[in-house]
Amino acid sequence: MKALLDRARSFKRRVDFENREYRKLAEGQYPEALFIACSDSRVIPALITGARPGEIFELRNAGNIVPPYGSPGASGEAATIEYALEVLGVQDIVVCGHSHCGAMGALKSGDDLTALPGVDAWLQLARPELAPVLDAASDDPSLPDVAQGNVVNQLAVLRTYPVVRQRLDGGRLRLHGWYYEVDTGRLHELEDDGRFRVHAG
Repeated sequence: MKALLDRARSFKRRVDFENREYRKLAEGQYPEALFIACSDSRVIPALITGARPGEIFELRNAGNIVPPYGSPGASGEAATIEYALEVLGVQDIVVCGHSHCGAMGALKSGDDLTALPGVDAWLQLARPELAPVLDAASDDPSLPDVAQGNVVNQLAVLRTYPVVRQRLDGGRLRLHGWYYEVDTGRLHELEDDGRFRVHAG
């Protein structure tokens, strides 16, 4: 923690806040995309994409899960999606899963999560639609089938949000599915045929 705190304290010295780019951030944000990713500390959207401050609007949680539209109670996920589209006007949403995901691992192994009731309840949102993949997935510890299947499912959930569906129907929004390999840095993109492929950089 000390190293993190020291870097935070010296941040203003390390960055030129007199630079026009940083001064402009105070005027408002105009991100290009909403990036929905896992809160795993090894997955850093700005690092993966090379995004500068203000370029991506992030939504992160365990397992990059999108709650079903109309779920009871307040939802930070629903609020973030709504704000990104209605207020910020983003035209692209990326759902990014990743290898070696603890949330997907817990679903695959069927871990007893009674000591983690919040985690258990959260993962239940993804379990029903993911059940066929969980049953068929290999024992590969990187869990590509499970993580990729989850990305596909979360994109489907996104499409049930009226604010998303309206923009898709009007050609004002594009959805993207990504799978990031933590150990190699490779990025797999979901294509129209339903398969994830790596593209040359």
